[in-house]
Amino acid sequence: MLTKRIIPCIDVDLDEDGNAAVYTGVNFEDLEYTGDPVEMAKRYNEAGADEFVFLDITASAEGRATMLETVERVADEVFIPLTVGGGVRTREDIKETLRAGADKVSINSGAIANPDLIEDGARAFGNQCIVISVDARRRFDEGGEHYVDIDGESAWFECTVKGGREGTDMDVIEWVQEAEERGAGELFVNSIDADGTKEGYDIPLTKAVTDTVSTPVIASSGCGGPEDMYEVFTEADADAGLAASIFHFGEYSIQETKEYLDERDVPVRL
Repeated sequence: MLTKRIIPCIDVDLDEDGNAAVYTGVNFEDLEYTGDPVEMAKRYNEAGADEFVFLDITASAEGRATMLETVERVADEVFIPLTVGGGVRTREDIKETLRAGADKVSINSGAIANPDLIEDGARAFGNQCIVISVDARRRFDEGGEHYVDIDGESAWFECTVKGGREGTDMDVIEWVQEAEERGAGELFVNSIDADGTKEGYDIPLTKAVTDTVSTPVIASSGCGGPEDMYEVFTEADADAGLAASIFHFGEYSIQETKEYLDERDVPVRL
């Protein structure tokens, strides 16, 4: 049986002095300084994380390139698979991100604007390198294609771009099907509604995606503790659980989280 992966994530932006810094927020807003990306990467590498995710959270919105100098410094500190996202728009961007030390490249806005980028990237660098990130939000109207019941209401999930700042009217389920067909090696599913709340992953969203595709799914946003990881693995069949603030602020360690899951017969790498 494949083990479930525990993945810490850092959201990186430029501070007032133009230096890379990690920020943590709620619902993709109200960001607060959390730490230095290189130091945090080093800490998680030593803590037993299965993988590590570095997201440049304003590159797409600001139309700038990913901060590859910082990625290089992070890559020097981690000896586990490193996924880097933010501002990736072209095959050359993918190439440069991998050259900077990333093992995988996470793409959201760039793939929605140009879906052929998924095929181009997979063909050039291998499916395993191409992670399609989905920033999803709930909508309770008639604009979607696939609906789920949420607390007695019918809802669908919309893809957003530019760090959740813009809607697309695209149904998440339609998009993940297309991304899989085009060669995505992994799907990184973020919930804007759950982000930073620590009230648990968006189970309806994650399950809707895992029920639709066979591509591995990373569940993200809302983790408040090991019990939420257990829920997303057992109820939504996610392949990996991503978390940020519970690890950043020392509320739980990666080791504690893995032991909790192991005791409940969830396969993890101890």
